[in-house]
Amino acid sequence: MPAPDLVTAELTLTGRITTASNATFLGNIGDVMVVYKPIAGESPLWDFPHGALAHREVAAYLVSQAFGWDVVPRTWLRDGPLGEGMVQLWQEQDPAQSAVNLVAADQVPETGWKQVLEGRDETGRMVALVHEDSSALRRMAVFDMVVNNADRKGDHILAMADGHRHGVDHGLTFHRDHKLRTVLWGWIGDALTPEEREGIDRVSEGLHGGLGQKLADLLSAEEIASLAARCARLRRAGRFPAPSGEMPAVPWPLF
Repeated sequence: MPAPDLVTAELTLTGRITTASNATFLGNIGDVMVVYKPIAGESPLWDFPHGALAHREVAAYLVSQAFGWDVVPRTWLRDGPLGEGMVQLWQEQDPAQSAVNLVAADQVPETGWKQVLEGRDETGRMVALVHEDSSALRRMAVFDMVVNNADRKGDHILAMADGHRHGVDHGLTFHRDHKLRTVLWGWIGDALTPEEREGIDRVSEGLHGGLGQKLADLLSAEEIASLAARCARLRRAGRFPAPSGEMPAVPWPLF
């Protein structure tokens, strides 16, 4: 059987993800499982205009492709049962893995993990937020800095069986003002690797060509200019930044 046209073939809803803040559905296009977020189901936010979240999700995918790291699963705009929205290929994560976790404060692993913060849980026990120290997660952190991700929660990182890490839920990205909120702060001050620098360069160069042309249909000119400025600033610094500004450094809830 030929593969369905993912843009025009019928999208059938099979369920709803009720924990999402915006209307989010599971569906099928032929035998391809997808996530569908209709624009009509977006919750209004004071700093992100209504109707723009789906466009930002697609823009995040395009920037991910420019990086060449496959951070964001294939994402596109199309019509659906509840109108136009964002559609993304479903990813089956490995339930035995977790890239971000809360552990007892005295049980933080000595190697392979980075501690982000420490606090008390609802029982008063001291706990630590940790994430794995991997090249896949470093690349996601670089991606988040470039797209100005305001909502990188732990559950927005999908741990795949082969060790790859996908990032999802990118509606709160590309704001022209600094909005970075993430659980991936473990590399503050570390130098960017040659691979990471090259990825930033690919995005910067793409903004003057095909990537910039595609983003112009999804983002404002000011947002694209801010994206270019973030690339240039990160490239000049050459290392992972520390939190800055008045915004909280991490999203809430963390997961």
